Amino acid sequence: MARRISGRSHGDPRHADTRAKVVKDDYRPSRDEILRYIAENPDRSGKREIAKAFALRGQDRVWLKDMLRDLQDEGLLTKERKRLTRAGAVPHVAVLDIFGRDDDGALLASPSEYTGAGSPPVIAIRVSRGASGPVPGIGDRVLAKTFPTDDPSGPAYTGRVMKIFEKRSDAVLGVFRVLKDGTFRIEPVERRQPELIVDKEFQNGAKNGDLVEVEPARASRYGLPRAKVLAVLGSLSSEKAVSMIAIHAHDIPHVFPADVIAEADAVKPATLDHREDWRDLPLVTIDPADAKDHDDAVFATPDTDEKNPGGVVVTVAIADVAAYVRYGKPLDREALKRGNSVYFPDRVVPMLPERISNDLCSLREGEDRPAIAVRMTFSSEGRKLRHSFHRVMMKSAAKLAYPQAQAAIDGVPDDKTRPLLESVLKPLWDAYAVLKRGRDARQPLELDLPERKILLKPDGTVDRVVVPERLDAHKLIEEFMIQANVSAAETLEGKKEPLVYRIHDAPSLAKQESLREFLQTLSLSLARGAQIRPSQFNGILERVRGADNEALVNEVVLRSQSQAEYSPKNIGHFGLNLRRYAHFTSPIRRYADLIVHRGLISALGLGPGGLTQQEADRLEEVAALISATERRAMAAERDTVDRLIAAYLAERFNDTFDARISGVAKAGLFVQLPQYGADGFIPVSTLGGDYYIYDETARSLCGERTGKGYQLADRVEVRLVEVAPMAGAMRFEMLTDPKPLPGSRRSFHKAKGRARASQSRVGPRGRRR
Repeated sequence: MARRISGRSHGDPRHADTRAKVVKDDYRPSRDEILRYIAENPDRSGKREIAKAFALRGQDRVWLKDMLRDLQDEGLLTKERKRLTRAGAVPHVAVLDIFGRDDDGALLASPSEYTGAGSPPVIAIRVSRGASGPVPGIGDRVLAKTFPTDDPSGPAYTGRVMKIFEKRSDAVLGVFRVLKDGTFRIEPVERRQPELIVDKEFQNGAKNGDLVEVEPARASRYGLPRAKVLAVLGSLSSEKAVSMIAIHAHDIPHVFPADVIAEADAVKPATLDHREDWRDLPLVTIDPADAKDHDDAVFATPDTDEKNPGGVVVTVAIADVAAYVRYGKPLDREALKRGNSVYFPDRVVPMLPERISNDLCSLREGEDRPAIAVRMTFSSEGRKLRHSFHRVMMKSAAKLAYPQAQAAIDGVPDDKTRPLLESVLKPLWDAYAVLKRGRDARQPLELDLPERKILLKPDGTVDRVVVPERLDAHKLIEEFMIQANVSAAETLEGKKEPLVYRIHDAPSLAKQESLREFLQTLSLSLARGAQIRPSQFNGILERVRGADNEALVNEVVLRSQSQAEYSPKNIGHFGLNLRRYAHFTSPIRRYADLIVHRGLISALGLGPGGLTQQEADRLEEVAALISATERRAMAAERDTVDRLIAAYLAERFNDTFDARISGVAKAGLFVQLPQYGADGFIPVSTLGGDYYIYDETARSLCGERTGKGYQLADRVEVRLVEVAPMAGAMRFEMLTDPKPLPGSRRSFHKAKGRARASQSRVGPRGRRR
């Protein structure tokens, strides 16, 4: 008896090979055949799919599992979203930068973000003849589907363009400065950007303190490079100047086009058509005190069903954004382009115009507002028994702040919370106690990483940095929202409706092994196994709670985690320990939630504004786009915080600070000032008269002569010696003597051997030996 094995011989589906090979029953594929299949079939590379492709059954599947594990251990394969890929492989849908052409004139690109070893792979961009719309060119950033090739002499991949992002150029940003002698300089806003000279004929109307876009000229052999001003973007004399740098540096859309504003202004308030009337239900909003938009409201009661003693019914109502933002219209196109709102300390760049976000969709106290609500029933142990979705008209009974609601529960109600205490607030807290039992049983990842908040003065400069207290009120809303998100994913899955999941993969095997080696230096262990669980990390974190290395272990465990993202293909959410999860609760500020709302409307027949087939067909592209905009927002927010803190500390030049080592590299140490959440750098060349060797396993720099050094999360004293406020960069001098590094001697000798092999020993003056 023979078996058939089907597969593709080329990565591009236009050249798919549907021929079958016939093999004997005892056939087992070679390592090269498995690797080739995975490279050519990136969307069909799960263990079951590989076994099916090679017609493996019974013990042959056990053999395949062992073979795949060996290939991962050797670094030839990595596992992402339950699919196996070649190590360093480009994702099937990726953001690419087009950088040139080959000898035949074909466009060449490389991944805009590449984490593999070595140089990024080259992708040949294929442009279909007769294609409509704009044609990509050199300098463009595109979203593309990629397909591996089998031509060893050419590019490793071909790419088919799905979307062209806005044009990029060689222009850079800077602050225009007029010096005392009347000459002009460009102060850099990026850490590795040099200072530039601007000649008078290229000033282009720029004034002192303007944020400008400049085109650098070719650097001369002597002196600073020159540049010409292309455009004046605004003055940095305003109180929101610092965030403006990040907005332009990261190409964040911040001005709504006229047609978007016109559509928003023309929108009429929603009516009771296709809605249940829930205006008598005392739903309340609980948000930060300074929140301007309110997209979620909550209510809870004990379950009166005798079959569910001790159970509760929790209701979560979310602003019905889909009632106003329809697919393909200007509002929708702009929302997708932005992907999400961006929150800076000094401003918010919203996903939707204020008419929608702060008015028609904001669940204001005492005003009729459309919402999509989910009513969930939980057992006394916190297990969700059932849920139902409703399209409603609601009226918020009260707008509350987190501290205000918590104070009422703690026995200090005010005039607003006192009438709500028995009927609304206490039932909410009773319900949270029930849901917490379910959360404790689920055991999501519990990292202890406090969040800091920058408080500004009226002029936009930093007043102080605080760590807000984490209250039960925060945890209550968080857990209610998680359960609402789970309910949305379950409903859409059950109705077989397309959706965008919020996914979070387990740490890669490589990161697990790196973490395991690090923990061994602290006499801690992480068990090996095919299915690692968040509870295993929690056990480690619990063992170091209160110990000197608690911060270190929390930091390293965090860095071992994958990054959450959006995808139409579900792999579960590792951090929350959930099999299915989707964002539903914040459609005012996240496009992903708007997609889920539309899916619920379609799946449950809740009226107009549902998911269209055209939109459903684009979910893979949309998921990649909003994942990218989320990363863009996070980078812009982080850069703005760095600039604000650097400007705040610029007046404290030569002051000493308590710090914690937040990163270790061959070039030196990254340190964070816990009081401010600010980061800076200490070059290895300034650490003293020893040769420091980078020990990757122990996350340390260890002196070759003394065996002493510095390790990630060490508490140290540093002096501020250099500040570049506009770039958000600070350089420090180490004042704390190096310490013995217990437990890292073995890994140090390994690192020492690698350093000698690569000639990477760095001396006091930064020279290589």
